[in-house]
Amino acid sequence: MRIASKLLAAGALSSLVLTGACVTDPVTGQRHISKAAIGGIGGAVGGYLLGDLVGGHSDRTEKILGAGIGGLAGAGIGAYMDKQERELRERTAGTDVQVVRQGDDLLLRMPSGITFATDSSTVQPQFKPTLDQVAQVLDQYEKTYVDVYGHTDSTGSEAYNQALSERRAQSVADYLSAEGVSRARIGTRGYGETQPIASNDTEEGRASNRRVEIKLVPITEEDLGQP
Repeated sequence: MRIASKLLAAGALSSLVLTGACVTDPVTGQRHISKAAIGGIGGAVGGYLLGDLVGGHSDRTEKILGAGIGGLAGAGIGAYMDKQERELRERTAGTDVQVVRQGDDLLLRMPSGITFATDSSTVQPQFKPTLDQVAQVLDQYEKTYVDVYGHTDSTGSEAYNQALSERRAQSVADYLSAEGVSRARIGTRGYGETQPIASNDTEEGRASNRRVEIKLVPITEEDLGQP
């Protein structure tokens, strides 16, 4: 069983660190993460990646059961995710997509420079072949939850960035679904500007923060209440 208290604590820690690290420029009014705080954030910001599934396990597993998708057990979990990781790395080789392994979870990090035009939530045509490859792997390895996260930099208002991040996450989710990935497996969440992975003080950092991520979590027999 996943330990909910630890997951919630990780998310809370990330939020606290980010709140304390935000600085507003008195001249431009732009919000950014102070350079002195970046080191501390680096350790805490990954907490959201360890958090619970979008919508929670209960809601998601009901949909999975309804779709007739089974779960993984024991040593088979790691082996299944190993194979999926290799496939994803092979299919995305030569692109800017990063494949990150965290325990038995996988994270695909896709910078918006290759996924979306500025201020747009429409998947760019040149990225569709790569997303097609990702969708094929996800369809082949169906025993995983698929969470799609949208992120922005700190340029613009918090409310606008939140809405944009949600639209981008939904756009990628819709694309994956149209390419055959079961909708029952997919959840979406927009984080707006709250989860930077770099400083918003530089263009390079802001470009890194504008991204979409796909987190893959194994569906276990325990999750589904199977013996």
